[in-house]
Amino acid sequence: MKKLTGIGLLVFFTAFTPAAVQDEITVPLRFDRYHQLEEIAGALKALNTAYPELTVLEEVGKSDEGRPIYAMTVNNPKTGDPLDKPGIYIDGNIHGNEIQGGDISLYLLDYLLGNYGSNREITELVDRICFYVVPVVNVDGRHHFMTEANTPSSNRGLRIPTDDDRDGLFDEDFPDDIDGDGNICRMRIKDPFGRLKTDPEDSRLMIRVKPDEKGEWTDLGEEGIDNDGDGQVNEDGEGYVDPNRNWGFNWAPPYAQNGSGEYPFSGTGMNALAEWILKKTNICVGWSFHNSGGMYLRGPGSKSLGEYPPEDLSVYDYIGKQAERITPGYRYLVTWKDLYAVRGDSVEWLTRIMGAYGYVAEVFQAQAETFTGSSEKASKTASPDLYSALTSSGISERERIQFNDHLAQGRLFKPWTPFKHPTYGDIEIGGWVKMSSRLSAPFMIKDLVHRNAMVVIFSAKHLPEVGLEVTEIKSMGNNLYRVRTRLTNSKAVPTMNYLAQRVNLYPRDMLRISGAAAKIIAGGVLTDRYQDKVTYKKEKPEIQFLVVPGFGKIEHQFLVEGEGEITIRYESRHGGKLMKVANLKQ
Repeated sequence: MKKLTGIGLLVFFTAFTPAAVQDEITVPLRFDRYHQLEEIAGALKALNTAYPELTVLEEVGKSDEGRPIYAMTVNNPKTGDPLDKPGIYIDGNIHGNEIQGGDISLYLLDYLLGNYGSNREITELVDRICFYVVPVVNVDGRHHFMTEANTPSSNRGLRIPTDDDRDGLFDEDFPDDIDGDGNICRMRIKDPFGRLKTDPEDSRLMIRVKPDEKGEWTDLGEEGIDNDGDGQVNEDGEGYVDPNRNWGFNWAPPYAQNGSGEYPFSGTGMNALAEWILKKTNICVGWSFHNSGGMYLRGPGSKSLGEYPPEDLSVYDYIGKQAERITPGYRYLVTWKDLYAVRGDSVEWLTRIMGAYGYVAEVFQAQAETFTGSSEKASKTASPDLYSALTSSGISERERIQFNDHLAQGRLFKPWTPFKHPTYGDIEIGGWVKMSSRLSAPFMIKDLVHRNAMVVIFSAKHLPEVGLEVTEIKSMGNNLYRVRTRLTNSKAVPTMNYLAQRVNLYPRDMLRISGAAAKIIAGGVLTDRYQDKVTYKKEKPEIQFLVVPGFGKIEHQFLVEGEGEITIRYESRHGGKLMKVANLKQ
């Protein structure tokens, strides 16, 4: 960012911004601050070095600026190959400024690996399923957000140059850290005709004047100058292609969906990540961590897509409502209905293309920054918040600034400071700093990352766990046997979700029975084992296609002619592989 002055006003604010990487990253990891991009990579390498038998570290691809995007697979190869087990996918930081997802992902990895062998539940989980974790999707965005001056909401997008103001130039008028303090704050100017005045309860804040009141201030927007001389300030910052509107399902052009890019997967890193995910055919559930609202969102992303099947909704609700309990204050919501419609987002792509159950987690809660005692009532008529969308939380700027004063010791808000602007003249710069508003204070990080990691672990525990039984081998005479099997699933997630079944997205599970001296005469679904009711398959009865429901079972009956051993094999994209050997001579 361009600076007009080298003075470092209010240097104490830099204490809230992560320092340059100095210390070697060691295991177990620390979570008392947010990690810079290079530290994320260092932490992944440290985990891979410490747990080589359980981890595979890959470079998924490179970003638009050439930075590597890393993914870590956690799997115990002694219990099977990754694709032979149910899989769960986790990513974070798809928006460059939404950095908590990177640290949640690291915490999840550190927790799983650090507790393997000492905690029975974690050990059994890591032995049974496979974790795919991409801590930072938008590596360019995180790098620029962490190392440069920003607002809490800037540097969200991909670094694809875009002519936002249509003047033939690209990204030529960024916001500028004109006072050199490491933040992009707000500018205000004295103006008797302005629509703001000083808040009488706290001189650092402003409130709107009534129609018949004299004004005191005009808000000039974010710090910056007119870099391109077109009479506008900060109108063409980093190219705005939104990495969460650039995916190849339900994509819409920019005139219909802001930030979608010229075409689906125009982002180099987004395209590479999608190609990598497509190879992980065992993914049953996916999580994408964002950073503001205290919400767990499920699709559909837009109303036009229609509601999910009711059987899928029961799965979403089971996990989503438990997630609310694990993280008090969060709300389990539907994206298009309870928030806003989105097109071309990553989770809907994961749901519709991979056949997974997908969730978006918006992890920051403004309510956590309240400063109201239990005997007080939070004011619902406090001053409007000019800097962040907190109206739905009921938390006023007056409360937040007291939180800043008493719990962050002034680090979240910069007092208004005089500055000589080249265009506006005498102005003041101040307000909420970069590491505020959408980011929990450092002392709150551990609770945030732990609770959200536990939500992921709860959902991981409910990936399909299929059991195969041979429940009966009965002689029917004349060398003919009745063989019955039962497939059970003790978890909430079915082996194929119902939306995928509706469109035949990929092959269903397969149950196959064979034997060297055996011939399968008939086979089908056993609908009533007591009344011997069977829906027999007309062709190739030795192969049955099926789905094992969550918390449910499916039974089959075969009529087998012959003798000796028979083998029953079960194969599923999401349910794994199982085999049983039985003998027809009982």
